[in-house]
Amino acid sequence: MTSSRPAPSLPARLAAFSLRARIIAVLAATTVLATVAVVYTIGAARRAQPTDPASAFGLDHGRLYFRSTGAGAGRVARLPAPDGRSGAASAPRSGHRTTGGPACERFYAAAGTGLCLQRRPGIPPRSYAVVLDRRLREKRRIALTGIPNRARVSASGRMLSWTMFATGDSYATTAFSTRTSILDTRTGYLIKNMEEIPLTLDGRRYHSPDVNYWGVTFARDDNRFYATVSTKGRTYLVQGDMRRWAARTIRENVECPSLSPDNTRLAFKKRVRPGAGAPWRLYVLDLRTLREHPLAESRSVDDQAAWLDDRTLAYALPGREGRSSDVWTVPADGGGSPSLAVPDASSPVRVP
Repeated sequence: MTSSRPAPSLPARLAAFSLRARIIAVLAATTVLATVAVVYTIGAARRAQPTDPASAFGLDHGRLYFRSTGAGAGRVARLPAPDGRSGAASAPRSGHRTTGGPACERFYAAAGTGLCLQRRPGIPPRSYAVVLDRRLREKRRIALTGIPNRARVSASGRMLSWTMFATGDSYATTAFSTRTSILDTRTGYLIKNMEEIPLTLDGRRYHSPDVNYWGVTFARDDNRFYATVSTKGRTYLVQGDMRRWAARTIRENVECPSLSPDNTRLAFKKRVRPGAGAPWRLYVLDLRTLREHPLAESRSVDDQAAWLDDRTLAYALPGREGRSSDVWTVPADGGGSPSLAVPDASSPVRVP
């Protein structure tokens, strides 16, 4: 005898259909919600992340780059370059800066190469020299010790130099020690500390344990350079030769030299008052005649001034109205007057 199972009743079939429908609806709703959550999470993450320097901006010709201390504090930002025709920026411009570059304590750039000095918290804090490409993407990272202080790139983008405070944090006193490095980006050769360079002072080979170098600036040939050396409480301008690896003093009381684009003049800060209170004034030295003249900026400038062009210098000063620092410009010929170029900024450089 063949047995047969009785067919489900209509109420039972309706109940089963309703259960399946509810399961399908729940699964569909779950899928939709999961998709929405993923999309929202990705979008929120993108909004929360700093702007990718590679997509935000690169090293474009004619732009003024600087470290922003206002919007996007600590990151590299840019503006159209100040109008150099009048020898100074026409007006401060803070509302149209493009932010989102790499985070740097000091920044400089030329010819598609950027140098970013970073300091990271920790015990002890960590510092790095980061070499950047034209799109401000990292190419090389070098671990350092100390506090970032000066950064320079040669006009060709080949030679890089940076100075770190090994002890102390100000040139205004004698209680400091520096370590200055030079990197040849073409060969990859790194001079970790240039204190061992053979030095000639007043025509004689000089040796002293208290020698400190800082503020390197390169000539267009990527061989000649200028820097400050201090010893026995005095500072000197030195001219160096990379191929011969030698340096000689050429003038006293010169700090943080900066070579003009035409390679004929050096801007520098000169100690005009003793002690640690506002001791310096900006000067320009003619390398052919070795004559110097003060600039119209009478305030004390503790910075390595940057040439925006052959007529105009930019530098940072402590900020006003609660700002940490501002960038100012002044004519290089000694005339005119200082002009506020960029509020809430430091480390100015114009990419030629």
